[in-house]
Amino acid sequence: MKVLVTGGAGFIGSHLVDALVERGDEVLVVDDLSTGDQRNLNPRARFHRLDIRESAAADLVRGERPDVISHHAAQMSVSRSVAEPVFDAEVNVLGSLNLARAAVDAGSRIVFASTGGALYGDAAVLPTAETAPAWPVSPYGISKLAFEHYLYGFRRQYGLNYAALRYANVYGPRQNPHGEAGVVAIFCEGLLGKRLFKIHGEGTDTRDYVYVDDVVRANLLALDSEVCDHFNVGTGRQADTNTIYRLVAERMGRPTEVEHGPPRPGDLRASALDASLLERTLGWKPEVSLEEGIAQTVDWFLAQERSQAGTNL
Repeated sequence: MKVLVTGGAGFIGSHLVDALVERGDEVLVVDDLSTGDQRNLNPRARFHRLDIRESAAADLVRGERPDVISHHAAQMSVSRSVAEPVFDAEVNVLGSLNLARAAVDAGSRIVFASTGGALYGDAAVLPTAETAPAWPVSPYGISKLAFEHYLYGFRRQYGLNYAALRYANVYGPRQNPHGEAGVVAIFCEGLLGKRLFKIHGEGTDTRDYVYVDDVVRANLLALDSEVCDHFNVGTGRQADTNTIYRLVAERMGRPTEVEHGPPRPGDLRASALDASLLERTLGWKPEVSLEEGIAQTVDWFLAQERSQAGTNL
């Protein structure tokens, strides 16, 4: 199978590229490296440094005619989307449309990395199923939902084959602290002395944390399927911010006391996703526990710190 991964130098995208290469697929990576890291690039994938808004990105799709486009490239910061909603829409809506039109011409399936928490907001029912009303309040969530609607419209009009995966808070090695769900990376870097941070509010807000390897498995199942639907990808379980900090600090052998700051306006109070539709349809279930995933993530950050210290000697 030929797979084009946008955002393939980023956190989730690079893990997916590694898994695709490992199983023998032909993989192309499109990334402008604005937030992706060139060190994440798999040398066995063909890399194209392109912005998804450029006509060259669409030309690449039409020329290569990949079987599937795994679309992870995005403006991924909720706070930046609030400050710069036009930029957010340019990337997440117009850039994605540029790819979708090319996918129709090339006969490619699209598997779209969408969002869960930012889509449903403070939902009345937890864990939240795909049938819940989606009324996002951040431009980030709005742009993700908008492109989901475009995908549905393109399927009805042009026969586009697609699946949308609505992620919970994804964490793991290579995580970017600047993304929608970067709290684990923020804590890791903060406890290594690389950034200042405070927990916003009392730390009792909850999220659904899903490990990146489980998210990659969900993507592989969706890439190999012909099913067109919108799927939650999460554990269905909630963990509050204080618990995440404690697990990170204990794994690092650091004090578990932390400074708290004022709450951020608009932050969700609670979020968890019901992924039973994905289980029934594609057989996916999360396999990595929160404690195991945090340990693996912290160990990766520690290894990166040791490697950097050795390089600077």
